[in-house]
Amino acid sequence: SVIGKILDSDKGLNVAVIGIGNLGRAITTYFMGKRSKLNIIASFDVDPNKIDRVISGINCYPLSRLNEIVKHENISIAVLTVPADSAHDVSEMLVKAGITGILNFTTVPIPASPGVYLDEYDMITSLEKVAYFVKTSKR
Repeated sequence: SVIGKILDSDKGLNVAVIGIGNLGRAITTYFMGKRSKLNIIASFDVDPNKIDRVISGINCYPLSRLNEIVKHENISIAVLTVPADSAHDVSEMLVKAGITGILNFTTVPIPASPGVYLDEYDMITSLEKVAYFVKTSKR
């Protein structure tokens, strides 16, 4: 694919997962090794039981160290899997830290920022679309 050629042609991009709960761990585990040039290299959380541990093969840092780790590890993409009520605040932190790509897995839309590519993936809406199709299609 064209996207694959562009992604795999030069040096890789570093990715962080923000919120390493069930969804964050599932995404991290699924993604490992699938794309050689997209590297999930850090996760961030506010839960003291997760911080300073290796979870799903990657280091988990406190959210308070976001700026430092993003710069030090040259992270440009964030996968957002935080609770809905903190999605806006955390997305602002990501933009201020220099993140230029955000994949939002939360259930709330986050505001777009200039110079930041944002993709929102709402599993509930996707499932509703499938359910609608199933209910309205006649066999």
